[in-house]
Amino acid sequence: MSIFTGAAVAIVTPMTEDLKINFDKLGELIEEQIAGGTDAIVICGTTGESSTLSHGEHLAAIKYAIDKVAKRVPVIAGTGSNATDTAIMLSTEAESYGADAVLLVTPYYNKATQNGLIQHFTAIANSISIPVILYNVPSRTGCNILPETAVALAKNVKNIVAIKEASGNISQVAKLMQLADGCIELYSGNDDQIVPILSLGGKGVISVLSNVAPKETHDIVAKFMEGDVKGSCELQLKAIPLVDALFCEVNPIPVKAALNLQGKNVGLPRLPLTDMEPQNKEKLKKAMEEFGVL
Repeated sequence: MSIFTGAAVAIVTPMTEDLKINFDKLGELIEEQIAGGTDAIVICGTTGESSTLSHGEHLAAIKYAIDKVAKRVPVIAGTGSNATDTAIMLSTEAESYGADAVLLVTPYYNKATQNGLIQHFTAIANSISIPVILYNVPSRTGCNILPETAVALAKNVKNIVAIKEASGNISQVAKLMQLADGCIELYSGNDDQIVPILSLGGKGVISVLSNVAPKETHDIVAKFMEGDVKGSCELQLKAIPLVDALFCEVNPIPVKAALNLQGKNVGLPRLPLTDMEPQNKEKLKKAMEEFGVL
């Protein structure tokens, strides 16, 4: 059984003016997402600025989200780290709070061999009993999970059940699904590739776009699953200019700017990320207006 089918939001971590986590605003965003049809909440992923949260803040945000959602939709906790022991600590705590699954990004900066990835993910998965979603985003981590590695993990570790694929390499994803033969579930990690990933057997998307367009992102997947491939594709193509604008600077700079344009007041990202450049913000505003979310 899938952790979720549809669109999960990789939710931002809203900040106060002095760059502390704004838990009240996080609660508002969660409620708006659920009301908008989002199928799952991913807390403290890349979009949630996990890399600049202290361990205490990271765990507090996970616990808050789990308590706020109260089992209405699955909550997936981003608990990956480039230190295996840290990822184990975050994952075991998230499980104790009631997380439905964890999302584990590949080790960044220090990277790892494919054998190192197998040992890293196996150690974390064996420390918990809830499902594990691997997260492959080599453009940010410098580390690629090869299809053979993902399949070996899914076949040999019972709770490694899914992968968020953000390599952008459709040929690699096709190879993964051919080798997997159903042993691993697939989620798109790129908002401009939802339909292509679904066509290869994907179950949905873990989405940045959902922050500003939850219903539309949900509908891209829902239409496809209902057999309305043409309608799904039309929505996917309509979203491309907005997706491009949401990634014209490094995530989550643009999505926080977009939410602020919508009046959500989520604050700025923490350094070393900065506010969006004015010319890019204008491009973003135009794309939001054209898509109908501003």
